Amino acid sequence: MKFTLVPFLVCILFSGCDKNEELQVIGDESNVTGTGTFTFTDYAPFADKPIQVDYHIPENSSSVSPILFVFHGSDRNGATARNAFISKANELGFIVVAPSFTETYFEGGDGYNLGNIFEDGDNPSEISLNLQEEWTFSVIDPVFDYIKALTGNASATYDVFGFSAGAQIAHRFLIFDSGAKINRMVAASAGWYTVPDNTIVFPYGLEASPGETADLAPLFSANLTVLIGTNDNDPNAQGLRHNEFADAQGLNRFDRAQHFYNEGFNSAAAQNLPFAWQYVSVQNVAHDQNVLAAVAADILY
Repeated sequence: MKFTLVPFLVCILFSGCDKNEELQVIGDESNVTGTGTFTFTDYAPFADKPIQVDYHIPENSSSVSPILFVFHGSDRNGATARNAFISKANELGFIVVAPSFTETYFEGGDGYNLGNIFEDGDNPSEISLNLQEEWTFSVIDPVFDYIKALTGNASATYDVFGFSAGAQIAHRFLIFDSGAKINRMVAASAGWYTVPDNTIVFPYGLEASPGETADLAPLFSANLTVLIGTNDNDPNAQGLRHNEFADAQGLNRFDRAQHFYNEGFNSAAAQNLPFAWQYVSVQNVAHDQNVLAAVAADILY
């Protein structure tokens, strides 16, 4: 039976609509398009942590359009992260979903960059290890399922792009949640990394973390691209962590990206495991989310 769901009703589902953000579902199949925002509260462990989700659904999308989750940087601004992909989404036909993890509910680097795996990620212990359902990225699969239900999308998996602090939580998501519905990931311009080495203590490696005894074969076979601009090489960049552990990865983001990729390659080779990661550097680009978003879209789609 054909039906029309008027914009008013859709805006009840997607809070924050204005008349430039009206969504429509018309005909036998969902055909929801537009740019806007809604608040997600349907994940029980985060019921008291409402998450603003900014989205863009291009007019040429369909029930099989790929869905890209975008993780913002330290500005905690999902709208800005989403906007970096709108042009490419319109061109290539993928859906953009950008949750905002605010300081109010996901405090500091522990709550965001380190995924809330530990209460104090710089001092990991069994006592301070949080339940997996409380890890920050555990909400992504539920948001994915929610988006699918609202749009009629049939995708079984989603892609991930993380920039800067977003690349930090993204690659840790891949490491520590092997059951997530991730298809492909681009981690761009992270300040520093958790390397796949169980002799280096978390958060710089896997020792004393849930990944210490994990099978790393799924990680090394994952479709992960480490993306970095060649000019993202300022050792004094604002917010860049410096201590003996971070500096062992290099003194700037460019060197640290190479180090992370090489550590993955060497670890996989030492264990005779297949290795599928890619490393991409973009010439004459510094710490630029917009440029790297366009590059990432072409890599993914």
